[in-house]
Amino acid sequence: MIYNRFEWTLLVRVLLLAASISLCLYFFLITNRFASGIIIVLLVCYQIFELYQYVLETNRKLTRFLEAVKYSDFTAGFNKDSTLGESFGDLNRMFNEVFEAFRKARAEKEENWQYLKTVVQHVNVGLLSYDESGKIELVNNTAKRFLKANQLNRIGDLSRINYELYNTIIKLPAGSKTLFKPSPDMHLSINATELKLRGSQYKLVSIQNILSELQQQEIEAWQNLTKVLRHEIMNSITPIASLAGTAIDIIQEDVVCENGLVSFSEESYEDISMSLRTIENRTKGLVTFVEAYRNFTSIPQPDFERVQIDGIIKEVVQLIKAGVARKEVKITININPPNLIVRIDPKLIEMVLINLLKNACEALLETANPAIHVNVHVDAEQRVFVDIHDNGPGIEPEALEKIFIPFFTTKSNGSGIGLSLSQRIMQMHHGNLTATSVVGKGTTFSMQI
Repeated sequence: MIYNRFEWTLLVRVLLLAASISLCLYFFLITNRFASGIIIVLLVCYQIFELYQYVLETNRKLTRFLEAVKYSDFTAGFNKDSTLGESFGDLNRMFNEVFEAFRKARAEKEENWQYLKTVVQHVNVGLLSYDESGKIELVNNTAKRFLKANQLNRIGDLSRINYELYNTIIKLPAGSKTLFKPSPDMHLSINATELKLRGSQYKLVSIQNILSELQQQEIEAWQNLTKVLRHEIMNSITPIASLAGTAIDIIQEDVVCENGLVSFSEESYEDISMSLRTIENRTKGLVTFVEAYRNFTSIPQPDFERVQIDGIIKEVVQLIKAGVARKEVKITININPPNLIVRIDPKLIEMVLINLLKNACEALLETANPAIHVNVHVDAEQRVFVDIHDNGPGIEPEALEKIFIPFFTTKSNGSGIGLSLSQRIMQMHHGNLTATSVVGKGTTFSMQI
């Protein structure tokens, strides 16, 4: 509508100008009325000037409008100028309405930004963000408290406060997490991610004090361990005490000492011998249990190196085939991508693989067409998974919840150490070990490296 009015107004002005020029030529060339011609010439000049101003004002307004949009300056307005016609009044009104819409959008954006800043400042998770040059773009109050820094302008400022913490944050790869204990009252879980905004790369670090959670887990772990220790020790001590008491009763009642000679019946001899053998066996069992506990609590720190995972898996599979696996067990390996390189401690990972494959073979003792499938793959976050699936009878849901608890076992001759030890090794690799199972269809153990 505005542009239609502008076009019509411009057309009328051009037609009037053309008519004035024609009239001027008529006075000069035909009637020789030079005085009237001069007046018409002045009128033509005025019309040309007005037409120029009319068109130029549109360009000026558009230029002002576009500059205001470019520099986000929406405080200025466009006043109505009656001398340029009604179309310019409509144009001014539309420009002002656009500015008002921009002002409202900016006000809403500012309100949302202030709200977000308030939320970020009051969350219990520390947030720290810095760009490629080290300039800190965001740091909330919780992060300042964890870092013990009141003012941080650059990430390098943290090195003067706690160099070890600074080094941990700087070297932490995107998508990874680590634990750091700067003081006895604080145990920090640090997560890092990267994002790209406006062509610049930023590193966002979240920091959380998990001391209370760790303490709670530690209490629960000690409670579970105490239950296991109490159960195992009582299972050994109770029969030992009972058998020792029985042996003492036999000696006091059936053993006869005359003239320095000790005599007792053959039945009493058998009872005493059986009691002592049982005491010996239970004592050995208790020693074995304590030795297993010692092994569980003394895992060496991983010695990381970059190796091809397929070589390790194939060696362990050959070892299992030559050892505990039945000849009928079919073990297949699928590695995608081939020649995958991982950063691990080969010896510790071999221990985990041997334990998982050994358990899978033992689960297939009564399974027809037994099969184990080892699948290595990489997910979208570039995490490496080694899945070991068997088609055995599966694990009951109640037992599945407890299989990683130290000393818990469903085997008559098991120690309950293997899976908990394997999970601990995976955690030391900054990974995890999980299990899923469907009764009657099989079990899958997944190693995240």
